[in-house]
Amino acid sequence: MTAKVMLCRCEDVTLDEVDEAIALGHTDIESVKRYTGFGTGWCQGKQCVTLCARVLAERTGEAPTLPFTPRPPVHPVPLGALASLGAHGGDDDA
Repeated sequence: MTAKVMLCRCEDVTLDEVDEAIALGHTDIESVKRYTGFGTGWCQGKQCVTLCARVLAERTGEAPTLPFTPRPPVHPVPLGALASLGAHGGDDDA
């Protein structure tokens, strides 16, 4: 039995899955992200992008490309709403 090496805890992406993506020809960080889903969880890649970039560099022998850019929410969200402190009484102005 082999140990499961997690590269992205948010999306449960393993080292084996990243290796599979590389074997299928996904050799840049964005392509591996789209294939495996790493970096799309709660941390938005803050925990796993360096690990995946390192694996890519080791497996391909090339310097990693620039990491992907996390996207902000489509509609701005007031900080009070996120902190459950907003007193907007049901207004849907956003």
